[in-house]
Amino acid sequence: MTVITPTKILLDESELPTQWYNIVPDLPAPPPPPLHPVTRAPLGPDDLAALFPPALIEQEVTAARYVDIPGEVLDVYRLWRPSPLIRAYRLERSLDTPARIYYKYEGGSPAGSHKPNTAVPQAFYNAKAGIRRLTTETGAGQWGTALAFACAQYDMGCEVWQVRASYDQKPYRRMMIEAFGGTIHPSPSTLTAAGRAILATHPDSTGSLGIAISEAVEVAAASADTNYALGSVLNHVLLHQTVIGEEALAQLAKVGETPDLIVGCAGGGSNLGGLILPFLREKLAGRQSPTLLAVEPTSCPSLTRGVYAYDYGDTAGMTPLVKMRTLGHDFIPDPIHAGGLRYHGMSPLLSHIHELGLMEARAIGQRACFAAGVRFARTEGILPAPEPTHALAVAIEEALRCKESGEQKVILVGLSGHGHLDLSSYDAYLSGAMGDHSLDEAQLRATVAALPAVPA
Repeated sequence: MTVITPTKILLDESELPTQWYNIVPDLPAPPPPPLHPVTRAPLGPDDLAALFPPALIEQEVTAARYVDIPGEVLDVYRLWRPSPLIRAYRLERSLDTPARIYYKYEGGSPAGSHKPNTAVPQAFYNAKAGIRRLTTETGAGQWGTALAFACAQYDMGCEVWQVRASYDQKPYRRMMIEAFGGTIHPSPSTLTAAGRAILATHPDSTGSLGIAISEAVEVAAASADTNYALGSVLNHVLLHQTVIGEEALAQLAKVGETPDLIVGCAGGGSNLGGLILPFLREKLAGRQSPTLLAVEPTSCPSLTRGVYAYDYGDTAGMTPLVKMRTLGHDFIPDPIHAGGLRYHGMSPLLSHIHELGLMEARAIGQRACFAAGVRFARTEGILPAPEPTHALAVAIEEALRCKESGEQKVILVGLSGHGHLDLSSYDAYLSGAMGDHSLDEAQLRATVAALPAVPA
């Protein structure tokens, strides 16, 4: 008798992870330390106190493998977690592939993406420390939406600077942020010195996440009751996101599967890290052996074409220097529709893992991504956000290779959010108005040449 794997593999609330996982103690070599932006000395906890509460600073530098998730955070997580793991039977049939494709779907959260997994604990720890307002940046708007929702849970203010290109492309994200109680500005703005400096030179700037970070950090640093919250890149953000991978591990175990290939989209690294880090733990321990694959846009290819060097996390140079794969903090990306993947650098932790040879990377153009998104919507019934279409496009490529070779690979894909507020992007693709963009080599050389000098 043939045994059919369930289409939707669920965990109940009692199986919700109660700890976040920190990969750092399990790596064969520690990541390089962040540096003070002025002295270039290794950063100490006190250097972060103007922006982050003590609990998050501790999580940023912790050597503990596991960090307990507070009960108050778990109470909010239960609104949408555990999230489903789904077998993509209809997509498999349309591809006529022997591969078995699973996707971990994060689109059922209040923001429609994985972002509340870290927004909620960040708001919780800040509120506990007496902070009354959080500032942040956002690209496509998922992070700004998530933080506005999280701040509402703890009666906090939320002020968001959204990259101008996405602010104009995605008006419904602005409306959703405001509905959750947040205030939102297009970036660069005239509200900050950092924004005014950019506009003075480039009055028609489409913005970047680096510029928006500078604006949010500037405002937070000027007020004692205000802190800054980052939606990706930093260690504590990836830590919070590991609930994704921990759940996926448990769900695959329920059906006796182990993945051969795990694919996630890569912008700053939060969705990708949250999915792959628990599996990397299993790989390092010799219990599993998946290939880990990051997929990024050809227009913003930090992992595949960036340099591994110390750089600022923002355009104005106010943040600490971190060693990461970077295109240079002055880099202004093409305004592609995957706004969440337009950051100039990659998470220092994931960059380090890539340098150790533990993760692969691939870049892909946006037309191929949207073709995969449309195919997925027509087979699986979920319209994916532009960001995870990068992972879907490569998963489809790999499944078709299995068709040629006859391999029965198990492929796990991170579907980090839905695209219900990205319909203008799909309209551009379906109407034929969408183009592709690859980073110009001359632009890359210019922005990399401006990297800060750091003594060996």
